Amino acid sequence: MLLIQNGTLLDPYTDTNAPSDILIGDDGIIHRIALHIDAFPGVQVIDASGCTVSPGLVDVHVHFRDPGQTEKEDIHTGAAAAAAGGYTTVVCMANTRPTCDSLSTLEYVQDKAAKEPINILQACAITRGLGGKELTDFEALHAAGAPGFTDDGVNLTSGRLCLEAMQRAKALGVPLSFHEEDPAFVLSPGVNYGSEAAKKFGVLGAMRASEEAMIARDIELALQTGARVAFQHISSGRSVALIREGKARGADIHAEATPHHLGMTEDDVLTFGVNARMNPPLRTESDRQALIAGLVDGTIDMIATDHAPHTAEQKNRPFAQSMSGITGLETAFSVCNSALVQTGRVTPMQLMRAMSQNPAQFYGLTGKAVAEGNRAELMVADWNAEAVYTEYKSKSSNTPFTGLPLRGKVRGIICGTYCTVK
Repeated sequence: MLLIQNGTLLDPYTDTNAPSDILIGDDGIIHRIALHIDAFPGVQVIDASGCTVSPGLVDVHVHFRDPGQTEKEDIHTGAAAAAAGGYTTVVCMANTRPTCDSLSTLEYVQDKAAKEPINILQACAITRGLGGKELTDFEALHAAGAPGFTDDGVNLTSGRLCLEAMQRAKALGVPLSFHEEDPAFVLSPGVNYGSEAAKKFGVLGAMRASEEAMIARDIELALQTGARVAFQHISSGRSVALIREGKARGADIHAEATPHHLGMTEDDVLTFGVNARMNPPLRTESDRQALIAGLVDGTIDMIATDHAPHTAEQKNRPFAQSMSGITGLETAFSVCNSALVQTGRVTPMQLMRAMSQNPAQFYGLTGKAVAEGNRAELMVADWNAEAVYTEYKSKSSNTPFTGLPLRGKVRGIICGTYCTVK
């Protein structure tokens, strides 16, 4: 048995923020929660003094590159990176090679995921081969365990096909997640249009309109169909305003923001170059502040990393040829704590809601509260510890946060009988 003593239970499901000891059985189930529980012979004790014990983090947007690009990441190393970052549940995107648009590919991932100690779910593609022309077999894939559908990495440009996808998803009761970047306005990817960084690297950049136009369209379609839709990794202040208005009109819409969009701006691309190249790009400080305001008022429901590993060879090319995306699972808690909690913009409870409760509820995942009788899926974290990242469990290290002084450190996770807390 495992006994966590002297920690503060921080649980957004129950709005609990109080000193608590937690006893976990050999079956991985939470047996007891109390102000104090005495240790007894044979129990393993974890002293969580100065730390919170909370539901494990949930990331609804990761790329584990398996199958097809395992030189960047695989399911095992992705799971290790997630656990190191405090995550007990992740949802993998479908842009693998081959695309996860068939039962065979879905079953391949599920079989490998079952061998890992954390919960790994695999979303399936909206369209076959991410081609934007033909819908996948939603019914069969969902019946086989796909929690939702996404063409992440590719904009679903056809409005008619998007409407059909929403109608199908609504009938099945499953969510859709959209990468909203109209290619007509992405003159070159990875950097904000008109920024000093775009000028420095000799590229045009991606316009805000690429994101905003698609979000505006898909809010109208969501209102028409009643579909449950998430807008992935939003970057623009105008996008926040559109989503806020759409929610007020009754649309079942949701939004992700990434730690890097909440913590950095286009100016950081001048410093970090290709390691700050991502789609959609980092934008202005005004956009960043609008994202934070949207997180505070609930317009943005979820913080998702868009963990996007690449090899050093693929990343360290001239800017226009470099691959877009950064790794994020291992640094996410520290980045968000530093940018949001330590600056007084959000409370620890609000952050846990965005990084744990809301993402789980978007996919209808249950049993995640820290409650007696539930499976233990916990993160132990010291919010005031200094954190500097130089080594990673991920195969890749394409991140601008390497070596930066951050605040807040994950001490480990407990996921059933699996424990990494030190």
